[in-house]
Amino acid sequence: MSLPPILQNLRIPVIASPLFIISHPALVIEQCKAGVVGSFPALNARPASQLDEWLHEITEALAKHDRENPDRPSAPFAVNQIVHMSNTRFDEDMTICEKWKVPIVITSLGARVELNEAVHRWGGITLHDIINDVFAHKAIDKGADGLIAVAAGAGGHAGKWSPFALIQEIREWFDGPLILSGAIAHGRSILAAQAMGADLAYIGSPFIATTEARASEDYKDEIVKSGAGDIVGSSLFTGVWGNYLKGSIVKSGMDPDNLPESDPSKMNFGGAKAWKDIWGSGQGIGAIKEKLPAGQLVDRFAREYAEAKAALCG
Repeated sequence: MSLPPILQNLRIPVIASPLFIISHPALVIEQCKAGVVGSFPALNARPASQLDEWLHEITEALAKHDRENPDRPSAPFAVNQIVHMSNTRFDEDMTICEKWKVPIVITSLGARVELNEAVHRWGGITLHDIINDVFAHKAIDKGADGLIAVAAGAGGHAGKWSPFALIQEIREWFDGPLILSGAIAHGRSILAAQAMGADLAYIGSPFIATTEARASEDYKDEIVKSGAGDIVGSSLFTGVWGNYLKGSIVKSGMDPDNLPESDPSKMNFGGAKAWKDIWGSGQGIGAIKEKLPAGQLVDRFAREYAEAKAALCG
């Protein structure tokens, strides 16, 4: 099965993942202008009325870019919706997404038939993130167009399966759009994701250290100086397994090598809040050596991706 038209003409096969707190219009616009899908969580727009303003800003900026650059039009953008029943903004946010006919909706923490049907009515597509084959089946059964396979090593809430196992099992029965997430921070890794059977790569942590990202300079510096050995996996902070920067755990007064057991009913521990104080990050950040504008980071990925393809063909 070929990719839907909206995903066929990207500069490189990449979706920039929605980063809680961090992704906002300035970052999304630069990602899309650089030729990759930019995205943000709807819940980043606060108060809820700001979502309408953000979608207006993104839509107008990309339309202006396309008018001025017909030879290199922007990539589409995506909005991430938390589908869990605890999201009290869900209906309001979906109404605003329908108003702007958001081209791609990424769904997390549950799958809803009515969401998929609504997005299809206005001409968009839906991609659902999953951590194993069981959840993958459920998402497709409920009408999702594609899957984001969140493998071991991904930043923030992450799966525990090897990307080889996860992609292999999904591809045994699903031939639709499949995106791989987990420790992808180099052009070679983008090509490797395709070699495994994915259509596109899902990249998050490298964009934290970009100029446009709404992250503190301390957070960006920690991304640049850290590597895979500086990532700690724990379910303590949100009740769900995730990967975090060791340095942020230390700064919050905890021992990253001796974290207590998690309490699934709590979203923070000892006053340290996940995402604000405890910083999410994937294991691939050893490839991030400097803070760059998002467009230059995409340029780097594109160059590395082309070099990797040339090396294989040569």
